[in-house]
Amino acid sequence: MTVFRVIFHLDMDAFYASVEQRDNPALRGKPVIVGAPPTQRGVVCAASYEARKFGVRSAIPSATAGRLCPKGIFVRPRMDRYRDESRHVMRLLAQTGAIIEPMSIDEAYLDLTALCQAENADASLVKSLPLARQLKERIQAERELTASVGIASNKLLAKIASDHQKPDGLTLIPEKEKVRFLQPLPVRVLYGVGKVTEQVLNQAGVTTVGDLQVYTGDLRALVGSFGPKLKQFAFGEDDRPLELGEEIKSVSGEETFWQDTDDRRVLRACLREQAADISTRLRRHHLGARTVQVKVRYGDFTTLTRQITVEEPLTEAKDIYRLGCFLLGRHKLVPRPLRLLGLGVSSLLEPAGQQLALL
Repeated sequence: MTVFRVIFHLDMDAFYASVEQRDNPALRGKPVIVGAPPTQRGVVCAASYEARKFGVRSAIPSATAGRLCPKGIFVRPRMDRYRDESRHVMRLLAQTGAIIEPMSIDEAYLDLTALCQAENADASLVKSLPLARQLKERIQAERELTASVGIASNKLLAKIASDHQKPDGLTLIPEKEKVRFLQPLPVRVLYGVGKVTEQVLNQAGVTTVGDLQVYTGDLRALVGSFGPKLKQFAFGEDDRPLELGEEIKSVSGEETFWQDTDDRRVLRACLREQAADISTRLRRHHLGARTVQVKVRYGDFTTLTRQITVEEPLTEAKDIYRLGCFLLGRHKLVPRPLRLLGLGVSSLLEPAGQQLALL
């Protein structure tokens, strides 16, 4: 008997900011920026959709966000509150009977294959629609939050679908329509295509997934061994199973100096090199990171760590480096020379795709 896969990707809409807007009705409909105020040294952890219209995004300096969105309302992050809310949402997901792969505090894949079998692939997907609507309605009724759900035959397409009509979206990509659906989308929406890969492909004249579908050259010359898999993704083919255990939980690096130092130039160069290495390793595994941590050790072997969590996964070295510098300065971690300096990232997941225009 043929088994037809049914995969959901559920993504809470602007989760941190939405929790703040729910808890404080005066913030609803306003440009909410979760992070330190623009008058202080700080960074943005998350932004509501109203603030995103002005170009505000995770990891940019709060001062920059204040200039982009002068009427933005800055709210201090409450990570314990967001984690508690996440537990409530994940319990609702578990009650569907699906196999679940939590991706982060506000995102998960659900495998409903066993619950939604029908005579063919598309009929199986359509059979899951009432479950998706019911799940969204329960989250809205019980948690007063909205979620976007993508439905497809695999993880690649389900994630693209959940991004398609945010916020509060519900998109199903039929098997028979998947190739045509993908054609006009930018190549960046495909799993594993980050900023660097996108630039390489664009320089070769490949800007859309449709361009990739008809590309006759050797993709390995552009993206190495990822080429054949990228071609499969361009046609909506993806056989990755749900991962029920995390293989890679963090990526980090550290350096012990020959002599204790508080020279800012040396420390910045060290962080910059570590950020570049971490970024390369994240791209190799097609991951992004939402938590950045710095570690310092002094001459007496006292060791301190400080971290910050943002809503959008980071992949670029410059963003990881910026947050590392911010943590060092914000927490005054260099009052005396350092014996060791380390930089690391965790809360790893697939980088978010670009917001898609309606087709």
